[in-house]
Parts: sequence; C-alpha cells; structure tokens
Amino acid sequence: MEKLNREEKIDKFLEMVEKSDNIVFFGGAGVSTESGIPDFRSVDGLYNQEYDYPPETILSHTFYRRNTEEFYRFYRNKMLCLTAQPNPAHRKLADLEAAGKVKAVVTQNIDGLHQLAGSKKVLELHGSVHRNYCESCHAQYDAQYILNSSGVPKCEKCGGALKPDVVLYEEGLDNRIIQEAIYCITNADMLIIGGTSLAVYPAAGLIDYYQGDKLILVNKTATARDGIANLTLQESIGELFDRIKIS
Repeated sequence: MEKLNREEKIDKFLEMVEKSDNIVFFGGAGVSTESGIPDFRSVDGLYNQEYDYPPETILSHTFYRRNTEEFYRFYRNKMLCLTAQPNPAHRKLADLEAAGKVKAVVTQNIDGLHQLAGSKKVLELHGSVHRNYCESCHAQYDAQYILNSSGVPKCEKCGGALKPDVVLYEEGLDNRIIQEAIYCITNADMLIIGGTSLAVYPAAGLIDYYQGDKLILVNKTATARDGIANLTLQESIGELFDRIKIS
C-alpha cells in the first residue's frame, strides 16, 4: 500500500469498514486495557513484593494443581475486574454487528466485555471468568461467587473444588471454538486485529487463514506481523472505533 500519513490511514480504514459487510474482529489484551483492566504481563512495581512467581507460572495448569490457594489469591486480585465497563471499541463492534457488518468477534480476553456491550457472536479463545464449574459435579458458578469466596472456592452442592472456565498455560484451546474462528476468518472480507502484539500462539496463527485484501492491524506499538498487513494503525483502539459512523 502507498505511503499514507496518519489521517489518511484512518480515512482509509473508515472507508474499508463502510464498504465491508463481512467483518471479523480479532482482539487481544489492548482492547480491555482501555476499560481499565490491566494486562497481567505488564507487571507493576508492587507485583514482585506480593507474589513469589511470575504471572505465567501462576496461571499455569501445573501451578493451579499444586498451589491452588495461591492461584486463587492472584486470580481474585488480578483477573477478576468485575466493575470494568465496555469502552467505545466494544460498543461500536456491537453496533456494527447489529447493522449486519461484523459477523464475529474472536477474542483472547476472558472478561466478557464484548457480551456486556451487546455483541452476540463472540468466540472466546481463552474462556471466560464468568463461567466457573465444580470439578466433581459440574455445577456452574458466576464470577461474583468466586470473588466473594476465600481460599479455594468450594461447590455448595457437593463440596468439590471449583475451577474457572479459562484456558491456563499448558492447557489446550477448545477445538470447537478454534474451528469456528477459522471458518469466520476464512470467509471474512475484512479482518481487523486490535490490541494484540500477535505473540501468543496458537491464537495468533489464526490470522493466516484470512484470504482477503483488507487485513488491518491496530495496536499502540508495532507487531511481529505488521509486514503482512494491508494497513497498520498505531492508535488507541477505542478512539479509532469511536470514529466509525454507521449509516
């Protein structure tokens, strides 16, 4: 694509959205950080004073099994941001879906903000904090129940341990969700990727299934896949989407 300045890039993006009617959005942590949900990889200064392990270790299947109580201490403190509200990106994606333009949202986030904003077709690659289940009797519990519990949360029905329906490190993704995401991306006429550095696999590899010529990367910093995009925008995802007009 020809060399464009910032405003020309934004105008080009808005024009592509206007002319597309089968858009798939693929989002990462940067979509949620604009709603005030911290990216757990961005370890703050207090982190090392409070936890003895890095986030990726705590959020692993092995750690969950061996140190379940410490897992939940981190999980409640860092992963359950239940007061967060959708930002303009979430809301505009829901509006675009209602208008028949966005066909699916594929997300690496587990916060449920896309659904809260009104999106219906949301493919959650890494699960959701809002679904929790008893490992013994499979009874279901919401995120508020986990937040209000202490230690290792227990099932009220059978006393079994509860587990969040989120994909931990060392666990595989849900193949049904993956296949549906592949189908949606393969058939999209426009693929917008926002708020992700495209460093987490296998999720990041899904973009290779896109076959069109409107691959857009929106991230505040460069990504490893910028070279294959038809358009890159180093912008706030919320501010950019706020500029989309739906006729």
